[in-house]
Amino acid sequence: MAQRTVAKYMIRRARQSPSQDWKTFLRNHLSSMVSVDFLIVPTLNFHLLYVFIVLSHHRRRVLHFNVAAAPSAAWTAQQLREAFPFTSPPKYLLRDRDSIYGRLFQRRAEALDLEEVRIAPRSPWQSPYVERLMGSIRRECLDHVIVLNQAHLHRLLKSYFEYYHRSRTHLGLDKDAPEPRPVQGPEEGKIVTLPQVGGLHHRYERLAA
Repeated sequence: MAQRTVAKYMIRRARQSPSQDWKTFLRNHLSSMVSVDFLIVPTLNFHLLYVFIVLSHHRRRVLHFNVAAAPSAAWTAQQLREAFPFTSPPKYLLRDRDSIYGRLFQRRAEALDLEEVRIAPRSPWQSPYVERLMGSIRRECLDHVIVLNQAHLHRLLKSYFEYYHRSRTHLGLDKDAPEPRPVQGPEEGKIVTLPQVGGLHHRYERLAA
């Protein structure tokens, strides 16, 4: 028997550990990842407005948003800079393969030391946090309002995000809000209702008489 044949069966090959799946990757890098995406909103006159959103995965916080009637590559790249004006961004940037994220956007991400992670084509499920947010915006706000123009949409979303950050609870955050809410006991007073987002939603707090 040849020496090569013996050696073939004597050498124990190291088994490679299976690579992590996509859900595990998102969960392992929860605190070091942001997502970006566009939300398309029709107006009263059937014009289309585009909302650019930057979402932090860690506490589901909207770090930045802006509205444009015709966003360009330069405009989109500038939004990334405005999302991190004074702080260092996290490590990963999750996005789809839209052509608007071209070379200008990529250079801006490189300048911020952001490592881009692109999802597969036609696979929005691979960016679940920002997709869930956009669904919540539609179901809880835009489906109940007729948007008049760009300024109106910006005011509306600003009001919704104040509610979203301070009052809306999330199952993924153990039923807490992105900005943690203190637990109030009965000794702190009666429950009062505070309307938010023009009365579409409410915040409930205990206030002393």
